[in-house]
Amino acid sequence: MKDILFVSADEAIKAVKSHDHIHLSSVAASPLVLIDALKRRADAGEVKDLHFHHFHTEGEAIYSDPAYDGIFFDQGFFIGPNVRASVNAGYADYIPIHLGETSRLYFCGALPCDVALIQVSLPENGKVSLGTSVDATYAAVKNAKTVIAVVNKNVPFAYGDLLDLEDIDIFVEDDSPLITKGFAEPTETEKVIGKNCADLVPDGACLQMGIGALPNALAVQLLDHKNIGLHTEMFADGILKLIKAGVINNSNKVLDKGKSVASFLLGSDEVYKYIDHNPDVVMREIGYVNDPFIIRQNPNMMAINSAVEVDLTGQICADSIGTRIFSGTGGQVEFVRGASMSQGGKSITAFASRTNKGKSKITPILNPGAGVVTPRSDAHYVVTEYGAVDLWGKSLQERAKLLISIAHPDDREDLDRAAFERFGPHYHNFSI
Repeated sequence: MKDILFVSADEAIKAVKSHDHIHLSSVAASPLVLIDALKRRADAGEVKDLHFHHFHTEGEAIYSDPAYDGIFFDQGFFIGPNVRASVNAGYADYIPIHLGETSRLYFCGALPCDVALIQVSLPENGKVSLGTSVDATYAAVKNAKTVIAVVNKNVPFAYGDLLDLEDIDIFVEDDSPLITKGFAEPTETEKVIGKNCADLVPDGACLQMGIGALPNALAVQLLDHKNIGLHTEMFADGILKLIKAGVINNSNKVLDKGKSVASFLLGSDEVYKYIDHNPDVVMREIGYVNDPFIIRQNPNMMAINSAVEVDLTGQICADSIGTRIFSGTGGQVEFVRGASMSQGGKSITAFASRTNKGKSKITPILNPGAGVVTPRSDAHYVVTEYGAVDLWGKSLQERAKLLISIAHPDDREDLDRAAFERFGPHYHNFSI
């Protein structure tokens, strides 16, 4: 086994050179002690033109701070709140990509990785775990010229895609707690949407869902279900409740039977402790988890995602508000397609009918500049608090009728008028 020689964060970060492309461990596992050390080098004028790549991160994102223009330039695969303003002001940028393809970016060399800044568990038998964030970090490590790892006793040893100690060049020790996110309580509207989604989920289904109040509302509505499986990018406390209640037991899965599969996590300490040395959980690299041909192998795959807005033909915008980048493509299309190809599977897009400002999320056309994450040809079930409709195999005019039926009642007349103006007199001949 490779002997570990620990150095300080400041010493380790000397391996970073100007013009390097740097991958960061993401979400709860962001290596903050290394980022702070890199900030000190930048303040001393020792580096410039550093490019950063990562999934969404938590905490202060100094690598996207306009104050470091010309020194740091962030180019994330998914945009979180901590970099959103800088991206939309042009001080940082976004790489549009399906998250499952980020691993391939590194493996094929399309995106260089000079340095990987990661956070790992305590070693066991010559291996370490990436814990809560395997994502594209596994691929970055395998292709980086230099790997700097923070060994942290708070990182759970999660089974799945592990790293050999030989994969790591420089070791730093730090015991800072991982970033946590509390349970988001659903609103009354979200509870109704959760119920409408749960009605589409049969016993024995396999779930993909995210984090937030709406997935939490759905989780509550699934407590009476049986033999549910889990194959998802991420999960949080809502899903953990289903696991502890015995609802999720993965007994009906064909692939990874008996195992909950994910790629990254963000939740409470309870979630992180649950995956520690737990053989029932497998944390895999994102190229595996998000592969539609992997996803489709489990029967009754339920892909449950959200949207910023949906137009009357079923085009789903989920990454921007007009031209303003809000998040990213994520794995939505990969799970949409995987679930659609699964035997008995369903792709479900769920959202409140109106924004917090009272604007309809079902729109005649998308806002100018809005990104179409899921094309209308891939749109299947759409769910709001007013019901669920299935767009698959439906014509444009039929889709308009169906979507208007689940819009907010006060918006339906205007939407119906817009549909008539678009489709002509035959539009009113359709009934649903």
